[in-house]
Amino acid sequence: MGRRNDPGAPRGVRVELRSAGVELDGTTLLEPVSLSVPAGGTLVLRGANGSGKSTLLRLVSGLRLPTSGEVTVDGAAPAPRRRAFRRLVTGTVEPPLLARDLTLGEHVALVATTWGTPVRDARTAAGALLERLGIANLAHRFPHELSSGQTQLASLATVLVRPASLLLLDEPEQRLDADRTAVVAELLAERREEGATVLVATHSTPLEDALGGDVLRLAAVTADVPGQDVGPGAEDLTLDGGTADA
Repeated sequence: MGRRNDPGAPRGVRVELRSAGVELDGTTLLEPVSLSVPAGGTLVLRGANGSGKSTLLRLVSGLRLPTSGEVTVDGAAPAPRRRAFRRLVTGTVEPPLLARDLTLGEHVALVATTWGTPVRDARTAAGALLERLGIANLAHRFPHELSSGQTQLASLATVLVRPASLLLLDEPEQRLDADRTAVVAELLAERREEGATVLVATHSTPLEDALGGDVLRLAAVTADVPGQDVGPGAEDLTLDGGTADA
């Protein structure tokens, strides 16, 4: 059951891009994009590899600065060095940082306590989340003992255990089978119902369908620099079920 009326539930935050674009050494990584996601809204980013999905998420997270335009989260520029901003935002935009000498269960509980959950409640929440993800039996394993798919689930667990207002997920279905992807979709949908704002880049149509919300389709642009994340021209952007700010 959602907790939109629960005063203790994290409120969602509004995300806006106004002609925000990125260039690096003369190469366009993301053409200027304008969009608005309301507090508690969901935006699914679709597009081929190299279409700029990851770059857009990094702009919102504050891990990359726009070279043109403006990005705001909750009315202010992203500021990942500020604890107040980090409290609002969580996600899988960066690879997970898992300490070698902490077990999976310890990791998830530690993240929960770091962001305000009492220790006893954190252990309970960590156990319940690992159970939902189907990896409760791995709680006593160390990071180097996990497979790539298990590591992906561990990363998602450290994100979902946090009471954040904005979730940024970059292809959360990576290395997961259809059943696990469906579970992740359920968990994200629950966070949306609780009032969080959710931005997800994905290649998974079932995940898109489960989340609902608006869909932003990014078209790939050919780049001269191999391996770079390159965005679409503004005329190629479409927002299904909503409108993009011009």
